[in-house]
Amino acid sequence: MLSAGEISARELLQAHVERIEALNPVVNALVTLTPERALEQATTADRAHARGESLGLLHGLPVAHKDLALTAGVRTTFGSLVFADFVPDVDALVVERQRRAGAVTVGKTNTPEFGAGSHTFNEVFGPTLNPYDLGRTCGGSSGGAAVALAARMLPLCDGSDLGGSLRNPAAFCNIVGFRPSPGRVPSTTTQDAWFPLSVEGPMARTVADVAFYLRAMAGPDPRAPLSIAESSDSLAGSLEREMTGMRVAWSPDAGGLPTDPAIRRALADVPDILSDLGCDVVPTWPDLSDAPRVFQARRAWQFALRFGPLLAEYRHLMKETVVWNIEKGLSMTVDGYADACRRHTLIFALVDEFMSPDGGGFDFLACPVTQVPPFPIEIEYPQEIDGKHLETYIDWMRACSDITVTTHPAISVPAGFTTGGLPVGVQFVGRHQADRSVLELANAWEQATGWGNLSPSIPY
Repeated sequence: MLSAGEISARELLQAHVERIEALNPVVNALVTLTPERALEQATTADRAHARGESLGLLHGLPVAHKDLALTAGVRTTFGSLVFADFVPDVDALVVERQRRAGAVTVGKTNTPEFGAGSHTFNEVFGPTLNPYDLGRTCGGSSGGAAVALAARMLPLCDGSDLGGSLRNPAAFCNIVGFRPSPGRVPSTTTQDAWFPLSVEGPMARTVADVAFYLRAMAGPDPRAPLSIAESSDSLAGSLEREMTGMRVAWSPDAGGLPTDPAIRRALADVPDILSDLGCDVVPTWPDLSDAPRVFQARRAWQFALRFGPLLAEYRHLMKETVVWNIEKGLSMTVDGYADACRRHTLIFALVDEFMSPDGGGFDFLACPVTQVPPFPIEIEYPQEIDGKHLETYIDWMRACSDITVTTHPAISVPAGFTTGGLPVGVQFVGRHQADRSVLELANAWEQATGWGNLSPSIPY
């Protein structure tokens, strides 16, 4: 519509602003708004269109950035009282690329403190509510982004993912969240340029929109050593693909993890739907039993690196789980971290063999995104699932974090609802750096099921 001149960027912006004004006070998804900047960018887009020019792939499209991403001249709190008034003077690369592609920045989306935990609340802005049930969590840590999309306040939002932060809130809010391969969306603001577990990526309401949005983010950068040396053009074109003969390893509990019966019931027909698409579905799973040990160790080390210097002065401003994670990293021995790195290498080799054409031959893994449905907003994190006690605040996210350790691309796609009307997502995982193939399977699933078309009814 924008390229055809059926609507101007300013009209599109105004339509979304009106929706934000009506619904954001209810759900608290957008925490810092930039209306003047957005209007200026939309005006620039319209003037360029009048000259017969395009500003880029995202010309005139309104977006919002996660409040963990640096935005030059715009308040960036990381969901922390420590940075409640912080205004950076540089953009994160993912933000810079969207701006250069012609996007209109509407503001920032809510996140838990330092992105820790898949439940979006913090002491700066408060909780973000699930639009399908305002008494439930929206997940996290890209929770504000997921809610902004589900509530139709924005068409595109970026996010990031360490242990499931693009996938978990997508599943909880009935939208699509894609964790690309490390290096697909490079970062120049990370404190460890070689850390493979944290990625940035796209969220949207359809798989095609996610693929489109990813094109504006992806592509190599010489400043990022993990960059994948492949043009974003590889993501262009139709996602339609014949799925006949694709081998899918399916597990209803991601390899034996404690899983709420409501999740199992909602996803009971996943194998049949994949089979109807032509896939060869096999009930099996790679051995990821060492994944939690690796994830906990490498996550703790990252917390110590990023936030350890803040602990002495700002401990009183940090939530208990963040302090625990930092201290876990600071107390780690060199031998302990070396063991985690060795085990990590073995996991990658094992999964690569499981999925390679010369090994197990599986094109995809499929499992739940989450082990529980969206839980009450008052609960900080689940401490047990189906009668099994969980040791830490991130154990309930293992369906995602185990996959993170593999470093393979993974997507969350709407897959149904519980009997109580809460969204449930299915997770598809592809071969090493085979991001496009994951998008193609997810697109086929989406076309066959249509679950993402069921929008929330939000009282306002």
